[in-house]
Amino acid sequence: MKREGINIVWLKRDIRSQDHEPLLRAEQAGIPYHIIYLFEPTLVEYADTSLRHLQFVYHSILTINKTLKPFNRSVEVFYGEAIDVFEYLTSSCNVKTLFSYRESGIHMTWQRDKKINLLCKKCQIIWQESQRDGILRGIKNRDDWNKQWHIYMHKSVIENSYSMSNQEELKHPFLVPKKLEIKYKEYPKQYQPAGEQNAWRYLNSFAKKRGFNYHKHISKPTESRTACSRLSPYLAWGNLSVKQIFQFIGTHPNGTKNNRAFSAMLTRLHWHCHFIQKFEVECSYETACINKGYELLPHEKNQTFIEAWEMGKTGYPLIDACMRAVEQTGWINFRMRAMVVSFFSLNLDQDWRDGTYHLAKQFLDYEPGIHYTQFQMQASTTGINTVRLYNPVKNSQEHDPCGAFIKKWIPELNNVPERYIHEPWKMTLMEQMFCEVTIGKDYPLPIVDLQESARIARDKIWKHKKHPAVQKEKWRLLNMHIKRKHNDLH
Repeated sequence: MKREGINIVWLKRDIRSQDHEPLLRAEQAGIPYHIIYLFEPTLVEYADTSLRHLQFVYHSILTINKTLKPFNRSVEVFYGEAIDVFEYLTSSCNVKTLFSYRESGIHMTWQRDKKINLLCKKCQIIWQESQRDGILRGIKNRDDWNKQWHIYMHKSVIENSYSMSNQEELKHPFLVPKKLEIKYKEYPKQYQPAGEQNAWRYLNSFAKKRGFNYHKHISKPTESRTACSRLSPYLAWGNLSVKQIFQFIGTHPNGTKNNRAFSAMLTRLHWHCHFIQKFEVECSYETACINKGYELLPHEKNQTFIEAWEMGKTGYPLIDACMRAVEQTGWINFRMRAMVVSFFSLNLDQDWRDGTYHLAKQFLDYEPGIHYTQFQMQASTTGINTVRLYNPVKNSQEHDPCGAFIKKWIPELNNVPERYIHEPWKMTLMEQMFCEVTIGKDYPLPIVDLQESARIARDKIWKHKKHPAVQKEKWRLLNMHIKRKHNDLH
């Protein structure tokens, strides 16, 4: 016989104990409930996922379990495909309601959710999906989106409370393999620490002092590591909600003294959701040019270029320092991300799809809705944005003038004087000897000519932007993604 009725709370990218509507609904329902998280093999092994993501999630779960322990509750972990897990649960338990947030994920998660929805209907289970961070499902345009987003952000933050549970954990065969669990438990110190408490620690330190120079240092590769909020991993995996951050920063007493910095940060929270909303409407951003006209733009795949870019060996110091830094730490600032994508897609003339999964795996804060929409924007395949062609030498001179960031991540160039650190290939052989580095051996020569590759890219992209197929798609995208009443292209 089936046991008494229970409810399930399914955590996805919302691993926190507060401002959590599904957990609130489960408490209010008045019957026993279990909180579960699924490590799904097809997603674990997918091209966009890396061990650092799984480690962050695992340690986020450990953190929330400490919060829930006094109530005899915990997040119960399953390792298995969602459909298999839920078929097992529905056959062994009398599941009444499934609570979760909507996920603006890749196509694979959308297909998975459709299977779960069918199973719920078949088993007469109610699936209540809550709105996540002001992201709307099923909209056809953006005419009312800004207003709705602001209304959502000004709603009260949910103060979750928990009743004492007297139920045992679910017995199931979907255990995380021991070898994987050992890997998940390890957590490199160079990554930001996971979990809700650490998220609040970062938010508090930003508002208290770190964020005072946010607007000044946001583009600096070294200074931004302190001056930026560094909240992106906690947003990506749901240790904090956008609403929590929006209201905390928006009402913090330091805001009156640092209005410019704090306002800039709040604006970027809006942008954060703006891009996820794009992806929610069209998840094909992951695998296809969102402006179909750019599928007609040819690229000759160069594996040597791709590998040099991935390994940080292109011969352009700031590009290489960024690629090595993100591989080691999981984070670089927005401008540096845009620059390395621009260099890959335009200077190296590679199809954006041949670089997108590599960076997805590197970013500890990988968020599909931001990653793919931004990647295409910086690769200039939307047809509605200006061509963004970043000059890595100019950016290096402006944002890392002394070469501190470059030397930190490219030790081969430690002895190179400041006047050459941005263009080390300009040193004479005698100067290279004094610096104990041979350009072309210890550190590579530039793999492309910067000026010539930029000229070719501009001609190619601007010419193709006039293609009838691109222009046709441009108007479709504008109608879908801008506030048409005021011609708001932002």
